[in-house]
Amino acid sequence: MTTTRKLRAAAALALLALIAAGCSSANAGSTTASSGASSGSQASTTDVSQVTLHIGDQAGSGSQALLTAAGLISKLPFKVTWSDFTSGPPMLQAMAAGAVDIGSVGNAPPVFAAAGGDNLAIVGAFQANPHGSALLVPKNSPIHSIAQLKGKRIAVAQGSSADYHLLAVLKKAGLTPKDVTLQYLQPAQALAAFSSGHVDAWDIWSPYIEQVTAQDGARILVNGTTIGNTYSFEVASRAALADPAKAAAIRDYIKLVNQAHAWSDSHQQAWAAIWAKATGLSDSIMLKAAADDTSNAVPINATVVNSEQSIADAFSSAGLIPGKIDFASFSTSQYNDLVGG
Repeated sequence: MTTTRKLRAAAALALLALIAAGCSSANAGSTTASSGASSGSQASTTDVSQVTLHIGDQAGSGSQALLTAAGLISKLPFKVTWSDFTSGPPMLQAMAAGAVDIGSVGNAPPVFAAAGGDNLAIVGAFQANPHGSALLVPKNSPIHSIAQLKGKRIAVAQGSSADYHLLAVLKKAGLTPKDVTLQYLQPAQALAAFSSGHVDAWDIWSPYIEQVTAQDGARILVNGTTIGNTYSFEVASRAALADPAKAAAIRDYIKLVNQAHAWSDSHQQAWAAIWAKATGLSDSIMLKAAADDTSNAVPINATVVNSEQSIADAFSSAGLIPGKIDFASFSTSQYNDLVGG
């Protein structure tokens, strides 16, 4: 198994190319905003119209598409540079390199980044729908239980939320990562490997789940309902949070993203139509994905932090991250007042 530090070293040469390829800029607005101060819920009159936030996104199915669908992207009162990434870990690597200020990721990427000593914090949290995570096998696979995965090849994106989902379901069945052959692949690579039969199973998230079950007849061996509550996050660099103007812009951003998530949960068909255009998948597939991938904003409190701590402890015990971390040091509740607002 490789550690987060080794993963970062291996990705370092490709990182600048990834960032350059994925970036697009847009002035999302030029008005003067009344934004919250970075230290709490006190309102301020910080002008963020000249601020540029570098926002990490995930392959056209993240915040940019969501804000567009909800009709809120034009309300961002600052300038934006969007960067697309294949999953959370490379996004947070870019954040550690200073190329991204804030971005949305699953539950495991912040743990791996914290283990690597990255200077970042979770600033927003969403309770995730357990149907948005799944361990899949091909249509005609003889595998019908987790126990039957022993010795099999399983594709997963290292350091992603799927990586934790796989670790948790294996543990629940009395297995460890050493009992299987892990194929660390990013989603597009894993999709090709899974569809061609080069792996026996794939742990992944929406909308890939809905894509391969609809198009290839893949079977869901187990979804996230067996591992308890999980979360996804907005993560920001400490450098951005230390900049009063950027911290104020982050406040505006989180407020609108929270509203967009609430909108998508209650307007699944409209969201699915926009999401379909962003992914190139059919409306029917994306409507199922929209239903499976609902989420609602929650405050970053002891429950959330303890959940992340348990994930960190699980990866540490499995030898997948070096040492132990105190996850509370990688969180902040300064934007909690935006939940429900």
